[in-house]
Amino acid sequence: MHIGFIEDTPLRGGTQIWVTEAVKDFINKKHKVSVIAPDKTFVADTCRDLGARVATYDYDDIVSNPEKYKQSWIDGLDGCDVAVTTVHPPRNGFHCSLFGAECIKAGGLKTILVPKTGSIVPWYKREYYMPDPDVETNVVCITSFTRDYLLDVYKIPGSKVDLIYQGTEIDRFTSTRETKAEALRRYPLPDAAGPVLGSVGAMEPRKGQVILLQAIKRILDAGRLPDIHVMFVGEGPDEPMLQAVTKAYGLEKHVSFFPFTNEPNYVFERIDILAFPSLYKEGLPNVLLEAMSMKVPVISTRMAGIPEVVFDDETGFLTDPGNVEQFSDAIEKVWKNPETCAEMGCNARKLMEDRMDKKNQFNAFLKFFAQIT
Repeated sequence: MHIGFIEDTPLRGGTQIWVTEAVKDFINKKHKVSVIAPDKTFVADTCRDLGARVATYDYDDIVSNPEKYKQSWIDGLDGCDVAVTTVHPPRNGFHCSLFGAECIKAGGLKTILVPKTGSIVPWYKREYYMPDPDVETNVVCITSFTRDYLLDVYKIPGSKVDLIYQGTEIDRFTSTRETKAEALRRYPLPDAAGPVLGSVGAMEPRKGQVILLQAIKRILDAGRLPDIHVMFVGEGPDEPMLQAVTKAYGLEKHVSFFPFTNEPNYVFERIDILAFPSLYKEGLPNVLLEAMSMKVPVISTRMAGIPEVVFDDETGFLTDPGNVEQFSDAIEKVWKNPETCAEMGCNARKLMEDRMDKKNQFNAFLKFFAQIT
């Protein structure tokens, strides 16, 4: 089988890491893989190193000059049985799934377009998921919530929308004595720090990390959890703002910033709780599954597919987006005693083992591709 990926973003977040892992898995299973991505990006460079055929384009220029890149997209998709494209936000009238369908049609290709989505954004158009009736298209949703939305709101036929959880690497995200020791070396924190909360991933407005800082300040102002500490691990446009807020709130002794890592398992070894205060546009974030696989309970916002794995008082707690009081209260609930926190972590691990093993999920994607081609 020849599998294509279209990843229209310069970011290197959870979705992009999943793409590179899928490329590696499919190549190892002797499938051909082609990738279309912006030039000099994490996805393009990593997939090229993995042995995929990679076609690149200028991320900014394509918005105003799409015709300039049409033939390179056609060539990049030529021979692909399927082309999986993440449904990213539109960019001044340009959208990757629409342009992908246009290129498949213009090139007379037999490629089946597969928009993959976990996020529901009300201003996204139906055509991002079903772009052209003349181009065969099947949508993959990575949460049940998303699938139900596409069926109920956009009235996309059920035969055209499948649910496949992305899963996580259970074997990789398993705590060991050795990795825990290495985590202590990589991520030095104050000796008495606890609980240690981790915010892992892109620092951008939709992720709502400022809510976490406000929650920490509220807890400290109330005289509770005096040794609480937050680790921000990642990169993105909000990083300077988060550092400025940390200073303005006087939280320098309670907050640490660390760079992006492609070995987040060491982060999860270092933290007690994963904090995920996202505000909008989420599906079922990989970081939640990875942390839960390592027995880390999660405090998150109640949106999209997150309630499909985060259960109140079982694997963590859910809060309303933007609600600082709820988020701070949830931190204290999880940390009220070590037994509670440990039990939540064990529940989270079992859920991942039972339903979210990525080895099984990659095979589920391959089975799906075989069924539609």
